[in-house]
Amino acid sequence: MTALVSTQRHGQILVVTIDNPPANAISRRTSREIYAAFAAFQEDEDLRVAILTGAGDRIFSGGWDLKESDESLTADLYYDTQVGNGPGGFGGIAEFWGLTKPVIAAVNGAAAGGGFEITLACDMIVAAEHARFLLPETRIGLLPMAGGIQNLHRRIPYNIAMHLMMTGKPISASEAARWGLVNEVVPLGEALAAAMRHAEKICESAPLAIEGLKEVMRYTSHLSARDGFAAVRNPPSELKKYKAIANSEDSLEGPRAFMEKRKPQWRGR
Repeated sequence: MTALVSTQRHGQILVVTIDNPPANAISRRTSREIYAAFAAFQEDEDLRVAILTGAGDRIFSGGWDLKESDESLTADLYYDTQVGNGPGGFGGIAEFWGLTKPVIAAVNGAAAGGGFEITLACDMIVAAEHARFLLPETRIGLLPMAGGIQNLHRRIPYNIAMHLMMTGKPISASEAARWGLVNEVVPLGEALAAAMRHAEKICESAPLAIEGLKEVMRYTSHLSARDGFAAVRNPPSELKKYKAIANSEDSLEGPRAFMEKRKPQWRGR
């Protein structure tokens, strides 16, 4: 059986590519394969940053594979690791709460429906200038339940998010950048290279600090500033990476390297 997802290592960076032609659609099997790739990434101590992209230069992902729309998806089937979407939810990462390492989406074409939603599960988005983003679910009687409703209004103003979800209106990469959704817009064919540059820059920072940052940001995103301060002063058990920073070797190495005017030698602990 041909894999629908491929991975390629570039030093400390892992590129995960959805390769399910013609539209790189997200079936339940695709979701499980994406999850497997990112679960392995999370556990590999030699990998620091992942990039999620789609094969080709026309479609990043067309979203949910509508061939599965006539099947009865019970909750048990939806999350079943063998036949459902798996523990990471739709697209393998929409509900992968244990993924603390950073992920960059390299959007090399249209990101429609669930394809748009899995970019919202990433920490940064780089897009080719011809890319476009849309959530057309309401136009076919559905809702963007795999991250659109939950995440889009946290990335862009509420009224803009509602407009996109209620009308299914596509927006260009440049418009997405104006709203702060996309970090960088690049020429056709350069999205992956641009994402690699961002990933390499992230790799210069302390790995435990990066994971702790993502962990805290995710935990506090819905809290008030007061409660956010309380969470970092008295961290709950969920913030394992964050709690490990204070007594880590890297927390000593960073200031020492700065004083000695050299590059730090991170240990990840």
